[in-house]
Amino acid sequence: MEAFKILPVLKKKLAFLSGGKDRRSGLILTIPLCTEQTSMEELSATLDYLLSIPSEKCKARGFTVIVDGRKSQWNIVKTVVLMLQVGKEIFVLFACFWVLFRLVESNKGEVVYVETYVFVSLTSGSCFFPLMDPINICGGYLKSVFEKFTKESTSLLDELIVINENEKGSQAEKDRSSESNILPSFDPETVLQTGHELLSELQQRRFNGSEGGGGGGTAWSPMDDELLAQPQVMKLLDSLREQYTKYQEVCRQRSKRSQLEEIQTKVMQVVNWLEGPGTEQLRTQWGIGDSIRASQALQQKHEEIESQHSEWFAVYVELNQQIAALLSAGDEEDLMELKGLQQQLSDACYRQASQLEFRQNILQSAHEFHMTAQDLSQQLDGLLGMLCADVAPADGAAIQQTLKHLEEKLKSVEGALQSLREKGQVLLDQMSTQTSFSYGKDVSIENKENIDHIHSVMEDMQLRKQRCEDMVDVRRLKMLQMVQLFKCEEDASQAVEWLGELLDALLKTHIRLGDDSQETKVLLEKHKKFVDVAQSTYDYGRQLLQATVVLCQSLRCTTRSSGDTLPRLNRVWKQFTVTSDERQHRLEMAIAFHTAAEKILRESPELAELMVDVEAYEEVETVGKGLLDRLTVPVIFPDGSEQFFGSPGDMASSAESIRERMKLVEEKRFLQEEAEQRLDEEALEAGPRES
Repeated sequence: MEAFKILPVLKKKLAFLSGGKDRRSGLILTIPLCTEQTSMEELSATLDYLLSIPSEKCKARGFTVIVDGRKSQWNIVKTVVLMLQVGKEIFVLFACFWVLFRLVESNKGEVVYVETYVFVSLTSGSCFFPLMDPINICGGYLKSVFEKFTKESTSLLDELIVINENEKGSQAEKDRSSESNILPSFDPETVLQTGHELLSELQQRRFNGSEGGGGGGTAWSPMDDELLAQPQVMKLLDSLREQYTKYQEVCRQRSKRSQLEEIQTKVMQVVNWLEGPGTEQLRTQWGIGDSIRASQALQQKHEEIESQHSEWFAVYVELNQQIAALLSAGDEEDLMELKGLQQQLSDACYRQASQLEFRQNILQSAHEFHMTAQDLSQQLDGLLGMLCADVAPADGAAIQQTLKHLEEKLKSVEGALQSLREKGQVLLDQMSTQTSFSYGKDVSIENKENIDHIHSVMEDMQLRKQRCEDMVDVRRLKMLQMVQLFKCEEDASQAVEWLGELLDALLKTHIRLGDDSQETKVLLEKHKKFVDVAQSTYDYGRQLLQATVVLCQSLRCTTRSSGDTLPRLNRVWKQFTVTSDERQHRLEMAIAFHTAAEKILRESPELAELMVDVEAYEEVETVGKGLLDRLTVPVIFPDGSEQFFGSPGDMASSAESIRERMKLVEEKRFLQEEAEQRLDEEALEAGPRES
């Protein structure tokens, strides 16, 4: 029932729950009647709503209903009590009603209003009791309660005795009894509470009776049945408490046995799964894969297996806590069995966890091994591609950079191969220390394929690395030959430059012819040495160019500069040869000129009277004129070009020196001719004299 549907009725407050409780902890329901109250339907609806609010446990304790009829008429109070008895009996187990009303009495013609109350029991079988017969009212109530308690307690006591006696039987009987319903027909706690309340009421009535007797008034004496009921109730309560205590121990033992059986069942479930499907899952997972992708797939599968094991490990943790709690209780009877279960469960879980961890370590090592192998393979592929590609370095510096790059690549490959060996050895060591499963299964057969694969990968990488090293050696030799080729080309070009510099020096600085024959001879010797230097330079250039040709043939490539270096070398050498020959001829003519002139111009006293032949003068004149003519002629190269020695001033200075020497010879000749003429004249004069 919902409150909003009867909200106008509830606002009239025809009845309410005040929140108070009686000594049995029952709720107190108050019904304040008045003269205007005429609708029993609204009161019934209000009571239905209020009695639906408490819980079932609270309803089981009963209600104490207070019907306040002081402002109403007795017939209305009676109607309400009848309505509660007939219509609300499901709520009034051991419930009692206190009905308050005004009693109208006549005292010598005067009307006296006295407020009093009547105790009404709905379980006594009567809906209304006369006002002036409270003893019958209470006696009937206690009798009903006593009879009910006696019946329920006797039945409950018999049931508890049977249950407790069955517990003392054999184990088979215990098993059969555990299968049956061990719950008694009545709640022992409720029956005991009822008995205690009944005993308390009986004792209270007896106490009230004795007090009344001592006051001098009319003493109320309990009936014989009530006097006999009290020890009977006490005896039933004592027996019931004794059997109920035994029953509680039986329930505790059965609960403990049931809990132990449940733990044992769960332990066996965990152990059977770990040693059965769990072990079988790990048995089928022995591979390490042949690549990173395969190892990752195996790791993912292993994670799924670990996830399934984690669920059972969680059950293990929970069971271990339960077993530890039972062990801490200190029951010597089940101590050994609990320890055995705990040890069996721990052994199975730790063994399986060890296998899972070992498998995870192997998969991790295998993954690292495959990653290193893939990295090494990529490095070898890159190095091989670099070695197979044609190289055309621009110069020696580029070659050195290429060689350095190759060495770095090779060093990196060596480091990766060493890392692969280390990781492979770690993986092999792990697999060699692998233990068998709990059933003694030999794992050497499964591991042989993995071990062979690891060795195969390492050997393959070693062979690939060795091939790359051989190719690196060939490439290194080729690079060194290219360095030598470039060096030969550069040195050959340098030889051509040196020869050109020697030619320039010969033309521009080798212009003096000497002032006498001795100096000229010295110049001629220097010229020959100069020519020897040029010759060695030319020969060095030719040798370099020949080496360049050989290296190009070995490298199967074309040189960058040998095609034009050799013609330049030959051209410069021919120019130098022509120039050096011209220089040598001039020096030789100068020597001849100075020698002939010196014979004529010798100033020795003992030779002063010697007469020089005319041929000597003519020779000096002829050689001198020829030398002067040669000084004016340029050097003509094979290609038709011309080049003079030195500057025109230098040539004029050399010619002037020759002319001065020729002039001296001419003067000497003139003096000699004068002397000869004088001698001839003297001879002619002497002849006639003699004759």
